[in-house]
Amino acid sequence: MFSIEQLQAFVATVEQGSFSAAARTLNKVQSAISQHIINLEIDSGFPLFNREGRYPVLTEEGKQLLPYAQATLQQHNRLKQSAEQIFKQEHTDLCIAIDEGIPLNRLSDAISQVSTRYPGVNFELLSASSVDIIELVESKRASTGLLFSEVDLPTGIDFESVGSIQFDVYVSSKHPLAQSTSDNLETLTLFRQLLIRSKTSKTSSFQKAYSPNVWYADNYYILMDLVAKGFGWGVLPSHMVQPLLASGEIIRVPVKFKQLTWHANVDVIQHPAFSALPIHSMLRAEIRNLLTGS
Repeated sequence: MFSIEQLQAFVATVEQGSFSAAARTLNKVQSAISQHIINLEIDSGFPLFNREGRYPVLTEEGKQLLPYAQATLQQHNRLKQSAEQIFKQEHTDLCIAIDEGIPLNRLSDAISQVSTRYPGVNFELLSASSVDIIELVESKRASTGLLFSEVDLPTGIDFESVGSIQFDVYVSSKHPLAQSTSDNLETLTLFRQLLIRSKTSKTSSFQKAYSPNVWYADNYYILMDLVAKGFGWGVLPSHMVQPLLASGEIIRVPVKFKQLTWHANVDVIQHPAFSALPIHSMLRAEIRNLLTGS
């Protein structure tokens, strides 16, 4: 029936406007392009072009066939690229584990860029605490992790710093600390602290327990809700709390505790079994661009 060469000649002629231009685009002689289209017309049973003028003009039948030809060529290109990736043993199943405290509202932009370059890619997205992400990448459950920097990374894990996020101490506007005028850091230890830790009960190197009374959660959204409900004070990513700040439900603790305001570095980590492969290198670069704006 129809061959790829016939469909390429047909689509190229439409896009370039003439048989000669199509031949140049496909690096073929014009007679070959003309013959492919004639054979396609014979196979389809109707003319594709009106050839009475200087340039070929699509017939009504040709207009109807064109989108199917374009779709077939697109699928053919995806098939070739997928075969090339398999031949090169490139990993096309990408699992990204993300600490939800990191703002990635444009993550879809990075995914779009990678999936355009590698049409056969499959994405899986996981949300976890930074400590859990290290274990996910070390075990190869996730191929890429986006997390807040940790002092101790397993030997061999590849990492790259890609930005930083501001953290501050927040409490409910009805919490006693909201009216505190003390400049003593130890005042915080008199009240319950709300803290992030992993599903395996490990705490982050930059999330310290200051109070003897601590409640834990494994994600910032739960922690933020507990803070807003007045159960205690917590250290939260500043970008996440803006709606609650605007509504007055929570406040940043008085500036006298400013020594607990800092910027946490953000790292992208990958298992060395993946990091050198082009698709993973591209993903790392796209994520870097999202956070740095470069």
